[in-house]
Amino acid sequence: MVDGTHAIDDLPTGVPYHARDDLERKLLRKLDLRTIKHLVCYVLSYSLESHAVYSSVRLAGYEADLRLQGNQYAAILSIIYVGFIIMQLPANMFLHWMQKPAVFLPSCVVVWGGVSVLTGFYTMALVSRLFLGFVEGPFTPGVIFLLSGWYKRDELALRISVIFCGTILSALFGSVISSSVVLTKMQGVLGQAAWRRETFICRWLFYITGSITILVGICAVFILPNFPHNTRWLTPEERALAVSRLADDAMPEKQTTMEGLWDAVSDWKVWWFSTALIFQTIGQSFTLYFPTIASTLGYNLRDTLLLTIPPWVCSTIFSLALSRHSDKMQRRYIYVLAANVIAMLGIIISIFTMNTAARYISMCLMAQAVAGSPVLWGWINNTFAREPAKRAVAIALINGLAQTGNIIGSFVWPSNWGPTYRYSYGICIAALGVSTAMLGMMHLYLRHLNKQIEKNEQDTKDIDELRHPIGFRYLV
Repeated sequence: MVDGTHAIDDLPTGVPYHARDDLERKLLRKLDLRTIKHLVCYVLSYSLESHAVYSSVRLAGYEADLRLQGNQYAAILSIIYVGFIIMQLPANMFLHWMQKPAVFLPSCVVVWGGVSVLTGFYTMALVSRLFLGFVEGPFTPGVIFLLSGWYKRDELALRISVIFCGTILSALFGSVISSSVVLTKMQGVLGQAAWRRETFICRWLFYITGSITILVGICAVFILPNFPHNTRWLTPEERALAVSRLADDAMPEKQTTMEGLWDAVSDWKVWWFSTALIFQTIGQSFTLYFPTIASTLGYNLRDTLLLTIPPWVCSTIFSLALSRHSDKMQRRYIYVLAANVIAMLGIIISIFTMNTAARYISMCLMAQAVAGSPVLWGWINNTFAREPAKRAVAIALINGLAQTGNIIGSFVWPSNWGPTYRYSYGICIAALGVSTAMLGMMHLYLRHLNKQIEKNEQDTKDIDELRHPIGFRYLV
């Protein structure tokens, strides 16, 4: 069996064999400090602008002020995902061709920060949210593709988890900012109302988060890496090590971007994961309405928003622990299953009781569904790790189609189903059940493939006839 941690043939002459581990630790520390912390800031600002604001302002009279009726609020909430669906695939294909995420991703960030600021002047919430979806869409698949170009399969889930904690934390900070800044502190500052009917948005929150996002995007051009072969701030030894340490995970670049597209769309696993994630996203639609769910506890606006904080703190901690253990054990599905089962338990509690304490406990349990998402994305990336071009397309295609679940999920929580929202909870638990079952079937299939790969290794007389390197196994 070939051990990827000792594939040092690509290292320059003069680097001692025993120094490889130390050099690898230094490289990972350097990558984590320069890349991960900056991407967390990205995701935090992105999620604040896109989701946290609209989740909170519904409680502050958004629908009443704009005289929204029926599904009009859900339409405003969901329209952003149309841009996600349209843009993610071509953007990731372009990123694979361009090979410069340090330029492409910050450019997207600066543009969406500008759109967020300008949203304060638009009079059409639907139009502004739609445009925001187009400029934000390339970000998530681009980040996952960038990370997969640096980290090994057993390192990836934890890094994705750290970055996606920005999404979880945005729900936390979004509630705090919306209650303390937008709804109170900024009222009337510089002649701008914190809430005005004709703008359709909370002006000051967009001004603040949009400006911060632009600054973060400009700084990122000088901080983020490209890929190992074209990142300037690596030493020659670090560059050689970054390439060689991924030898077991990725084949040398042989495919063009269009060949990767064809390989991805013709692989049924891509469509299976896409369908599973559509149901998974519908099952997690309660995250879009978390402040609305908290309002059923019967507290005032400020207390309601503050009560949404502890569940997301728990989810952040659980996500990091789950991903770290998943990488250590090199297993994936069992951790996604655990997160979904905990969430479904919380949903069941909410269906059968209106008791305040029980429903708040259920909210804490439901939030854990999000904790399994980084492990799931690590698993998806691991499954298509061998071919970079195909991986870029697969990540974008799966994530793009999964946004269909967010569009559907936006319409799952109409006001007339409250305050119990039993129908909404029923839809969520059914969707999570379907997703968990589909991912379980993929788990069994990949285990079957691993047994076939092992059998082929034992039976073959010529290793050149093998489709996979000696020792390669899918992470399941």
